[in-house]
Amino acid sequence: MNQSSAPFKSELIKAIPNMRAFAISLTGNTDRADDLVQETLVKAWSNASSFNEGTNMHAWLFTILRNTFYSEFRKRKREVEDVDGSMVAKLASHPEQNGMMDFADFRSALTQLPIDQREALILIGAAGFSYEEASVICGCATGTIKSRVSRARALLSEILGGASSDDYGPDATSQAVVKIKPINTITA
Repeated sequence: MNQSSAPFKSELIKAIPNMRAFAISLTGNTDRADDLVQETLVKAWSNASSFNEGTNMHAWLFTILRNTFYSEFRKRKREVEDVDGSMVAKLASHPEQNGMMDFADFRSALTQLPIDQREALILIGAAGFSYEEASVICGCATGTIKSRVSRARALLSEILGGASSDDYGPDATSQAVVKIKPINTITA
């Protein structure tokens, strides 16, 4: 049937109230129902050539409406409303190959540190000991450990050529190792 034919247009218009009632029963929301009816009419209008004259126009329209509803329903089940972008922010991740390359660079730079600074940095940054615990392990004053860690971080940053600790990665471990913290007591 041709979409410009008067009987086709007339049948479409006559079916609107019944389609709207059916759409409301499916969606439970008049605004979504109106959108569903509009989408159905657009699809019917653009596919008028596939309608067989003499068949049931209402059944054809209701089939289009129902299929459109279920297609949108399946699509909406997979979608998550993220108005402020917080879900997307949680899903973002840095590529792994950069981390592996950064770690290889870090290991190389770590071997260039003087042994006493490397030892202090590993005890504080990697092993998680407190300055006091590290000073007992190394057999020196707490201030000496703080000084060694501070100098190690500064030297690491210089060796790696980073302008800031943000260049080394977003994770807390990377940040803890390279972040230069001011210390109160500096002793040799």
